[in-house]
Amino acid sequence: MVFVKICGLRSEEHVDAAIEGGADAVGFVLTDSPRYIDVDSARSLVEHVAQRALTFAVVRDVSVEEAHRLANETGAEVVQVHGEFTPQQIEWLVAQGRPVVRAVPFSRADEGSLGEQYLLIDAPRAGSGEPWDYASMRDAALPKQWLLAGGLTPDTVADAIRASGAWGVDVSSGVEVAPGEKSSTLIRAFLDAAKSARVAR
Repeated sequence: MVFVKICGLRSEEHVDAAIEGGADAVGFVLTDSPRYIDVDSARSLVEHVAQRALTFAVVRDVSVEEAHRLANETGAEVVQVHGEFTPQQIEWLVAQGRPVVRAVPFSRADEGSLGEQYLLIDAPRAGSGEPWDYASMRDAALPKQWLLAGGLTPDTVADAIRASGAWGVDVSSGVEVAPGEKSSTLIRAFLDAAKSARVAR
């Protein structure tokens, strides 16, 4: 079954909608974004999750040291980094003992692993909600555990999974009614569609 992460959550209501709908992971954005949440609020939501799903600390354009600090302060189990990093920086972050997700645009999907546990393949403009050529990932040299993101909605996610062969999917804007405003109804619909998708790998 496809791994599904609901990202950019900021309330207990939407965390519960995600978990009750079958999400494997939930993400909290700790750097500048319409979905930003402060460390104290994120820590409270991580505690509310109570290990019912994996918790991700999501950061963009910060040092690996800052990414590690933010993940520590929230108690999130996984750290997801967006930006430019060297293999040495990712190696340092992995060595801190927390699984690492490195996000890259699909144009860089073939660049190979830098040592992260998961790779997230996103649209050219991360967080834009723009769809792209998901089928192009079929021929990419990707690790087994990679997540598809960008332009996914309850109406498109099943076809995107089948086209790309993705191990998992990550959604944020596709389950919103306005930037940063999640919908429990859309979260549940997305999970139903993603979890029912069948993909031949």
